[in-house]
Amino acid sequence: MKRLVLTLILSCCTLSLAAQEEGGIPVSFEGARPTISDFTQAVLSTVDEDAEVDVDESGRAFKLAWIRHSQGLPLDEGETLTVDPKNGYVCYEYRYEKHLLRVEMCYWNEADQQHKLIAYNVSCFDDGTYSPGQYDGLVFYRYDNAARELTWCEAPGFDPVMGTDDGAWISYALPRSGKDITVTSWYPDGPRRKALHWNGRKFSY
Repeated sequence: MKRLVLTLILSCCTLSLAAQEEGGIPVSFEGARPTISDFTQAVLSTVDEDAEVDVDESGRAFKLAWIRHSQGLPLDEGETLTVDPKNGYVCYEYRYEKHLLRVEMCYWNEADQQHKLIAYNVSCFDDGTYSPGQYDGLVFYRYDNAARELTWCEAPGFDPVMGTDDGAWISYALPRSGKDITVTSWYPDGPRRKALHWNGRKFSY
């Protein structure tokens, strides 16, 4: 019961953060179409890295690393930032002793060729085992080609919950190659993985 309550709290935190962006986020870019870097810059523009209270620590760390990367400066100790424009993927990681924070972004082209689906995923691990923090979770944005902006949207085709009915935590991993999201249920006897497949409109198992 305790884990279920915490799962619900974490899910509500994620949803409340995503709901703040319902008004639309402008995407600035050069060339014919935006890249994953342009989408990352747009999403991180909503993070206040100078806030002293109620700050999303994972988003703040990601944004500060992104700023340093953009300025050609070295990252802090324990940090890595992977930017893969060819595959439309960005991953920020911070390691401290046995703790790992991972923040990922990627996008998919939608079947109507007028929109793109962008995912933002936060996962925390301790000694290789999923250990969710306050801001862990998977949220989605939709990019409109005509409006040139992102708006928050519900996960198409599935509910990105944080836990199973029988008490296991659930983590998500975005694809750097391919189109599938990996869903991992963390049980005491070991993790169990399955894939969510993208068909251009929604995900399904």
